[in-house]
Amino acid sequence: MGTRSVLVTAAVAGSLLLPTVHASASVSVSASPGPDRPHPVREGGGRETAGPVRAGVLRAPESATPRLDRDGGYPRRTVLTPPPVDPADSSIKLGLAPYHSLAPRLNALQRLGDRVSVEIAGHSAGGHELYLVTVTAPETARQARDQERMRELIENRPATAAGDPHIKSAYKTPVFINNNIHGNEWEGTDAALELIEELAKARDAKTAGLLARNRIHLNVTANPDGRIAGTRTNANGFDLNRDAVTASQPEVRAMRQIAVDKQPAVMLDLHGYVNGTLIEPTTPPHGENYEYDLFLKNSYANALGMEKAVNALGYTPQKDGVEPPVIPFRDQQEGWDDWPPIFTPQYAPFHGAVAAHTIEIPLTVNNNAYRTLPVSELRRRAAINTRVAGAAMRAALDYTHTHRASVIADQIETFRRGAAGEAQRPVSEQTVPGVPGIGPEDVYTTAFPRAYVIPAGTAQRSTVAAARLVDHLVANDVRVERALTGFRLAGRSYPAGSYVVDMHQPKRGLAHVILAEGRDISADVSTMYDISGWSLGLLWGATVEKAQRGDLKVIGRPVHAAAPTGYVAPWGDLRLRLDDPKELVALNSLLARGVAVRRSADGGSAIVPGSARGQARALAARYGVVFAAAKERGGAPLERTRVAAAVGAGELSALRGMGFDVVPVSTEVLNAGFDWSAADVLFVSSGLEYEELTPAARDALRTSGAGVVALGPEGAAFNAAAGLIPVTAVEGNGDANGVVRVVNAAGPVASGGPGHTFVYSPLWFTGLGAGVRVEQAYAAGNPLVSGHWRAAEDGAGGPEDAAGRAAAVSGRTPQGAPVVLFGTEPLFRDHPKGVFAQVGRALLLR
Repeated sequence: MGTRSVLVTAAVAGSLLLPTVHASASVSVSASPGPDRPHPVREGGGRETAGPVRAGVLRAPESATPRLDRDGGYPRRTVLTPPPVDPADSSIKLGLAPYHSLAPRLNALQRLGDRVSVEIAGHSAGGHELYLVTVTAPETARQARDQERMRELIENRPATAAGDPHIKSAYKTPVFINNNIHGNEWEGTDAALELIEELAKARDAKTAGLLARNRIHLNVTANPDGRIAGTRTNANGFDLNRDAVTASQPEVRAMRQIAVDKQPAVMLDLHGYVNGTLIEPTTPPHGENYEYDLFLKNSYANALGMEKAVNALGYTPQKDGVEPPVIPFRDQQEGWDDWPPIFTPQYAPFHGAVAAHTIEIPLTVNNNAYRTLPVSELRRRAAINTRVAGAAMRAALDYTHTHRASVIADQIETFRRGAAGEAQRPVSEQTVPGVPGIGPEDVYTTAFPRAYVIPAGTAQRSTVAAARLVDHLVANDVRVERALTGFRLAGRSYPAGSYVVDMHQPKRGLAHVILAEGRDISADVSTMYDISGWSLGLLWGATVEKAQRGDLKVIGRPVHAAAPTGYVAPWGDLRLRLDDPKELVALNSLLARGVAVRRSADGGSAIVPGSARGQARALAARYGVVFAAAKERGGAPLERTRVAAAVGAGELSALRGMGFDVVPVSTEVLNAGFDWSAADVLFVSSGLEYEELTPAARDALRTSGAGVVALGPEGAAFNAAAGLIPVTAVEGNGDANGVVRVVNAAGPVASGGPGHTFVYSPLWFTGLGAGVRVEQAYAAGNPLVSGHWRAAEDGAGGPEDAAGRAAAVSGRTPQGAPVVLFGTEPLFRDHPKGVFAQVGRALLLR
């Protein structure tokens, strides 16, 4: 691609609170993808790669994020304590605001008048405060309570809210602007600071009217860890914009709570870098659980306004290297979809956002550009990006204010349809007038069931998993009831204590996202932006039953937290099932205390001596696990397992979350002379290549006696190169991912586990040699339940090729060490919690 030189001069206007940046440089600008070119490959897709995890807790506590103040008056001034100055903050090189400067600036902005409020919405994985700024006209506590009453009415009694004249005249439209969720996409933060200052100082009638009718909530930096370090991820190594439906990270739980408490009608998420500026709405496939007609109507119109505002800045390809904006729905065919609810803007509609956008600002300043470009050029680009982000923000506020009545009405209608159990309206030129180019490829709807039931019962495997799933539903503001008496629904009987999710509720879309099995979209589009299948109902280990129709008559009470599930049998030895990560952490706690635990005959349980009943009671209370009465003495003793792990961030988090003692390793670490006396098992999924190990490192591994658990293509390659067990790994389509049906063999790894797991770049095993055992196989027929898995161009590698093949195998090395290979992704992004234990049980083999 050719280059051309241009002379560019750029400057950012000075400010009392913001740094002034000046840049003037002769630069070489590469031609960039425009509307007629394919969009860039989405950065950060796929499974995590191995890499260093920075300072901070690796396993963030999953305690609930504090509920934000809903009815205290505005302003709500919080005197922030500035963190120590960090001269290594990566923002400084770009002329942008380092994290340590945010608290002093926000303190100063609060003192400018009575429009700016700051709350601490939570803390990052690395311990940094998350600053939520609200800009609005002052409110007394009584007025704020009135706003909260209207907000609750809109969600909980939408049919009444639709006709409420007070809401029409007095409700302030909530807008949420989320910034810097990817730490090395910085400029949204700086644009937000400029916007806050502008709104705080302005004395014109337009600004006064805007703030009188709207509340503007800004998450100043959603990822301070990454902002400081110049990394996409947080301190735990997680991409926060892949975590919305799982909410494994504290920053994501804070954003979730903002969505629940503030109920934004319009939402922006500022990213980089796509040239020209990319402004959603997206290409197909569109999330089937949305009220997409209402969403597309507002999102497209708002996108047009943001496009106009960005163009009005006057940047050109020739002068500045800035291409015209791209609206994927209008300008592209596929490849930038809003199908999975893992992205923040795709999650927000389930809480009432009728316009939600990823905004990709244009000029790259991260990664290789950050390392190689002159500072003057980086600052020129960052200044342009900041202005582009600011233009998008202001245009979205203009749209919200101008269309306030219809935006609020559409949010109410979103909730009303859910509460009434009405069918979705397919998008068309009739249902969404004014949006050009709507075709059958844009129609994605679903048939919501009448209810979901998580049955009560004595099945040990599902008890703790059911509680986790219920708590997750409640944290997502999904209504759950617990039956006080037995009931019948759709021809089935359920006992008292069962959990019921009535799908006639305002946030039915989110309930369905979490509990439904999902959909196979392999035939719909040729490529996807990221994962295409997810299902907490199938992958979190609980029993979930769907009633498509029926007369729902349940005497129950609303659930605010799942009922306690812990239990310890009153006498004799105890059986602890090993089907759930919480059961694994309980086992590892006992082993760490020196309790003599034995493996059951079937390998799926631990037999705990009755003498440890007191410790079992403490663990049952803490983790909700069940210690049932044992009917056997148990066989081989279980021992504390120390794991040397070459893994990604999600896998590392899952391993430590199960209580294993984990030491991260890599090719470099082993070549430097790793002490194998500190590890019992080597776990390999990424960052470790056998061919690159020195002869000494190979000898040390071979003679260590350590077992091996390997996962995915890199794990299979390691097995083949090291000659561990005789199998042939067959790789499926590398773009495939989703939820698949599996058959678990009786044995110590997968017996008793769920009949589903997750795959990304799936593989399977053939040519099993002597002593190799199938632990899990792909189901017959088409094993894909939901997701996107096509055969490759040559017709091979599809799900039919995997059907009936071994998905996980075990054996022993020539030296007698145990080996387990997974062709699936049972720890993917810390998500499929119901199958974590299969890896945990594999690590326990001796």
